[in-house]
Amino acid sequence: MAVIDTVKLTDAQRKSRRNRNVALGLVLAGLVVIFYAITIVKFM
Repeated sequence: MAVIDTVKLTDAQRKSRRNRNVALGLVLAGLVVIFYAITIVKFM
């Protein structure tokens, strides 16, 4: 078995990664809402 070395992130890097992930999540949620709204409007 190979030993995998992991990268140690600094607190600033960890915070930056978390903020980026939250932003991506919000963008994806926004797209879902937009597509849902468009679908509802089309069927009315």
